[in-house]
Amino acid sequence: MSDPLRLFEGFGVELEYMIVDRDTLAVRPISDVLLRDELGNVQSETEHGPVAWSNELTAHVIELKTNGPANTLDGLAEQFQSQVSRINAMLSSHNAALMPTAMHPLMNPHQEMTLWQHDDSPIYAAFDRIFNCHGHGWANLQSVHINLPFHGDAEFARLHAAIRLVLPLLPALAASSPIVEGQTNGILDNRLHYYRFNAQAIPSVTAHVIPEAVYTRDDYDREIFQRMYRDIAPHDPQQILQQEWLNARGAIARFDRGAIEIRVLDIQEYPAADLEICTAIVAVLKSLVSENCSSLSQQQAAPTEDLARLLEKTIQSAERAEIDDPRYLELMGVPISGRESVTAGEVWSRLCTQITPDNTVENHSPARLSGLINRGSLATRITSRLGPLPSREDIVAVYRELMSCLATGTPFHA
Repeated sequence: MSDPLRLFEGFGVELEYMIVDRDTLAVRPISDVLLRDELGNVQSETEHGPVAWSNELTAHVIELKTNGPANTLDGLAEQFQSQVSRINAMLSSHNAALMPTAMHPLMNPHQEMTLWQHDDSPIYAAFDRIFNCHGHGWANLQSVHINLPFHGDAEFARLHAAIRLVLPLLPALAASSPIVEGQTNGILDNRLHYYRFNAQAIPSVTAHVIPEAVYTRDDYDREIFQRMYRDIAPHDPQQILQQEWLNARGAIARFDRGAIEIRVLDIQEYPAADLEICTAIVAVLKSLVSENCSSLSQQQAAPTEDLARLLEKTIQSAERAEIDDPRYLELMGVPISGRESVTAGEVWSRLCTQITPDNTVENHSPARLSGLINRGSLATRITSRLGPLPSREDIVAVYRELMSCLATGTPFHA
């Protein structure tokens, strides 16, 4: 048996994409045509070298993920891009293709959602029965998950404290869902907006999205897992859902695999952009874990409710959100020098200047990360192109261009 991975010794990355009609962009619930073994049998997961494909709750979404922990983020973008090309080639005979971004801009999930009907379908049926998955917060969302390892309570405490602090800033980099059912609503990360409320039937499943300030396995089990299991038990007598993965916070502890999974990232227009964002996150987390700007005890004391309020701001306005909590900025090493607030984009710019050789990731320099920030969130670029009252025709044209960006591995420009 191999030794357990320690902090930042491995990375698990998951990318979700929607399958749509090439002409109309209507969702196509045909992920099962991709997930077949050599005998043609539908599987929940198939392996393709360093990348695996798997199903999701709905039949119009396919997930690509590292086939086990990768020891580096470097080179993953190219591996994912290769699989995107392979899937698009397979879908072409069905006049379908993959669409990026975190939400379909025209989908009506109440009418168009189809649950996955193969392996694990009882799990999805239970989710649908309890939470009604025919809504945007379940049926119309594509995200990026990054899994980071820890070993033992001491490492878990350091990593969990750092991740809690970074979560409110992530929509400033990753928001990509500004259009809902053909309209803009002033929110740049609608995926997270709907995600916050998708489990209202059992509020403890999602809680504040920002996870509670608990820093040992026993405390996590008592304060989070057991509370969820008690709350859902009357609705789940067969205990189908009473597992660690029921947890829907923005970062979830997976003690079964020794990792914390960050779940608040909208997916971008092509894999290299997603991996750039993951790289920036890891660099900042390394700095926080090293206590470069604040001590572990200070980080652990950050109130969940305050972090949740900051997250609400970045969900609304992404990189333009005003961050006006001086205690938070001090923890992040971003003094405001007499100003009442700074934007979330400015916070990220300052964080990039703090990246040192000790906490950078592979060959990703601060200048390269600054380029990511200066580009602006994909949601901002989409709304800049479409304007406040986009027509259906304009939306279709822009999202076809985004599909081309995914297919060719190129960025989308405002």
